[in-house]
Amino acid sequence: MTLLFLPFPSCQFFRQTFFHREERWIPLLRRRRHGHSGSTNHDLWAGRKVGMMMTAAARSKELVLGNPAVAVEKGKYSYDVESLIDKLSSLPPRGSIARCLDAFRNRLSLSDLGLVFKEFARRGDWQRSLRLFKYMQRQSWCRPDEHIHAILIGVLGREALLDKCLDVFNDMPSHGVPRTALSYTALINAYGRNGDHSAALSLLAQMKSDRVAPTALTYNTVLNSCARGGVPWDQLIGLFAEMRHDGVRPDLVTYNTLLAAAGARGLADEAEMVLRTMLNAGVVPDNSTHTYLVDTFAKLGRLERVSELLDEMAAGGHLPDATAYNLLMEAFARAGAAKEAVGVLRQMQAAGCPPTAATYSTLLGLYGRSGRYEDVRELFLEMKIGNTAPDADTYNILIRVFGEGGYFKEVVTLFDDMVEEKVEPNMETYEGLMLACGKGGLHQDAKAVLSQMNSKGVVPSPKAYTGVVEAYGQAALYEEAFVAFNTMHEIGSMPTVETYSSLVNAFARGGLFKELQAILARMRGAGYQMNEDSFNGVIEGYCQGGQFEDALKAYVEMQKSRCNPNERTLEAVLSVYSAAGLVDESKEQFQEIQSAGIMPSIMAYCMLLSVYAKNDRWSEAYELLEEMKTNRISSTHQVIASMIKGEYDDESNWQMVEYVFDKYNAEGCGFGLRFYNALLEALWWLGQKARAARVLHEAERRGLFPELYHQSKLVWSVDVHRMSVGGALAAVSVWLNEIHGRFKRGDNLPHLATIIVVAS
Repeated sequence: MTLLFLPFPSCQFFRQTFFHREERWIPLLRRRRHGHSGSTNHDLWAGRKVGMMMTAAARSKELVLGNPAVAVEKGKYSYDVESLIDKLSSLPPRGSIARCLDAFRNRLSLSDLGLVFKEFARRGDWQRSLRLFKYMQRQSWCRPDEHIHAILIGVLGREALLDKCLDVFNDMPSHGVPRTALSYTALINAYGRNGDHSAALSLLAQMKSDRVAPTALTYNTVLNSCARGGVPWDQLIGLFAEMRHDGVRPDLVTYNTLLAAAGARGLADEAEMVLRTMLNAGVVPDNSTHTYLVDTFAKLGRLERVSELLDEMAAGGHLPDATAYNLLMEAFARAGAAKEAVGVLRQMQAAGCPPTAATYSTLLGLYGRSGRYEDVRELFLEMKIGNTAPDADTYNILIRVFGEGGYFKEVVTLFDDMVEEKVEPNMETYEGLMLACGKGGLHQDAKAVLSQMNSKGVVPSPKAYTGVVEAYGQAALYEEAFVAFNTMHEIGSMPTVETYSSLVNAFARGGLFKELQAILARMRGAGYQMNEDSFNGVIEGYCQGGQFEDALKAYVEMQKSRCNPNERTLEAVLSVYSAAGLVDESKEQFQEIQSAGIMPSIMAYCMLLSVYAKNDRWSEAYELLEEMKTNRISSTHQVIASMIKGEYDDESNWQMVEYVFDKYNAEGCGFGLRFYNALLEALWWLGQKARAARVLHEAERRGLFPELYHQSKLVWSVDVHRMSVGGALAAVSVWLNEIHGRFKRGDNLPHLATIIVVAS
């Protein structure tokens, strides 16, 4: 009995309508690059030409119009402010600002106009800001105050237009606007953010000579500029001392700036000094403080010192919060230091600081990356017993960890626990869950989760829906996989190249090459190029369907395209030669894998073993088997080779074989089918039929070949369409032995027995 061809419904194509807007062409305005150099003469700061005193490279700028399509977020400002912003945004280059502004006379205050400048600053629209500013200078009712001057200096500074910043600053006295710490700080920040810390220091000195008292913000701005400019540490400390001498109390930003500077310079002792000074001053550290502290000692490989500092802080009455411990734990986790990371958890518990969900999430992820799944389970249990409620991030990490580890059923259990704990899943949750269901072939669970998403009105992402398609494909439920694929178009979650590749591989595993060709046609019609995964699927699909020449043509096509063959590709070509019984070509392909610097996998060894056995090349088969058994790099090769030789048949040694099978289970059903097909092929043709039956049973126990056996009162069937020839013969042999046993016992037999194979 052969499988029926699945007709592909015609694909609907939709035209996209592009809306064109009329564009206005405007001449580009060029501006010369200005530079400043010179002395520190006080008189130079008073005039419009004081710019000769310092160096500032200004970038050339083109005229940028505000986009009329950029509307203000409704409700962000008052109606009048929103209206003015929209009108100014729609204004053409030579449009009249006066007409826009006159309509709002006596309706807007300077504070309102300040909001307009802030909105244009957010957009980076310095030209429109400058035009509005110059118009306001000529009006008595809306003449800019110092606050607006400071905003404009900030806008121009972000665009590196330092000459214009200086013009605005120097013109303030002539317009009756006094210069206070606000405007000085804005100008200092403009020079500082453009890397001119010398100018920032000169401005600070000029500020003092003008009897304008610097604020903490002023000093912080100068400190930040000097710290980023590579000023030596002793000069930074001198500036800090000057700040305190002037009666300006350093704040959190001051200390964080110094900590960051110490860290950037690799000065651990100096960082400790800053921290102690900060605590003695009664300034409470924040996340940035702890981040800089951890980064400083991490660069020097002295993270343990941070643990000691946290203990000292706790003993001195400055108990760090959970964030401080979490940052240290994350640093240990990045370094792969699991023991030290757990030590931080115990340290914070001993200090009386309750761990957060983020604390446990970091450790769970670390254990997961190390493959310590039992530790993950124990830690998660500790978390729940300790009344630290897991959040969505915690569950997402667990779902990813166990999904990557091949514990697919456990992933579904975790999701059920998440729902029971009333933690709301997000799209990352669903994507991780569906990925696990896809790899594990858990189509019923994938269907249930999909139904739950639909009931909540959650539209699955393409990544999540691809997991559904893959889950059906792994279980050989082709019609359901294709329906899921078409549903993606209907709900607007458009298939990706990964979706098409998943569908290609689903049909390829069953040798359904005609259906596979139809999928490829749709894939090309959607504008997607084949990738390595889809090419590998095509080669395997043609091979499984007995179309060996087409399989090799696909390999040649892959080489001509931009896709580089990988290990799976080389193994797929080896399977073609092996299935065709071509000994020399198989041996040559095996050697090509070795020459590529790849250690041949167990599957590659089994394919070559089977073709040797089929062609009665027994001496070469035994030599290859011995090579596999004495492999010093891979213990799994040794175990499987010993099993093939019959050395692990007793129950105690068979546990080692089961360990290897469980290890490969993490790779998912797609890998599992290739692995067991190759192993069964070798066992059967080597005459190990009882052993092949035992291996087949192990594959079934792990959820592979779910379609293999079906029994009802009327029909008994064996479906071997996804199996290698040796695997199919082993399965049919087991099936016939079962029928024979029931016949001898006098059991009722069905009216019909069928064998489902692939039609070439």
